[in-house]
Amino acid sequence: MGVDPLLMDLLHQHRSIRSFTNEPVPEAVLEEILEAARRAPTSHHIQAYSIIRITDPEKRKRLAHLCGNQRYVEEAPEFLVFTADFYRHSLISEARQQPFEIHETENVLVGAVDAALAAENAYIAAKAAGLGGVMIGGIRNEPDGVRECLDLPPYTFPVMGMCLGYAGEIPEQKPRLPKEAVVFENTYRTDGLQRALNRFDEAIHAYYTARSTNQRDTDWSTEMSRYFAKKRRRDLTPFLINQGFSMQ
Repeated sequence: MGVDPLLMDLLHQHRSIRSFTNEPVPEAVLEEILEAARRAPTSHHIQAYSIIRITDPEKRKRLAHLCGNQRYVEEAPEFLVFTADFYRHSLISEARQQPFEIHETENVLVGAVDAALAAENAYIAAKAAGLGGVMIGGIRNEPDGVRECLDLPPYTFPVMGMCLGYAGEIPEQKPRLPKEAVVFENTYRTDGLQRALNRFDEAIHAYYTARSTNQRDTDWSTEMSRYFAKKRRRDLTPFLINQGFSMQ
């Protein structure tokens, strides 16, 4: 028996939706989405994440600014912030008079992965309910501002935001890296990688030049080389240290 074709179609049709109708997300649907998030896999049953639903218009406006003036953060019917969260665990350790060895880099990874898995579950459930959305990495642009806005306690940090709602438009779908550049067997394969990247550059160039809006004369390798030529989110490491993660 293969994978449910309806599920495969749902996964294959992924698009980032940044324009939404004014139709609100029913509370019952949102509850199902949040319940799906809570059922995501978690390392060692730690459940090192929390989800903050932002309904206050002023907070939405503030977060939209902090995320890089992304207007859809303010305009989407729903906006969720997925945070890595070990604050609960600090309370448990203190109550039981146990050391709280949170400082390892491993715990930063565990929190980020747990939050991301919960977010993906929520996103797939939202898609299954007929919604669209987009992940917002810009929630990490100004982490101190986000901490202040959301009253984040120690041992927490924002991982991503998520806009959800009924799609106001359906953009063209971006191609993905070819399988031979991503999926390997037994060992990492470098032979043939550049050829696969060259073919992908051709596909991305065709996508950018043919799409209905914001056409560009560029390809994936050009965009990635520009992206990694700059240091980003320099405040993030000192923020994490200040939140209790020294990453020893």
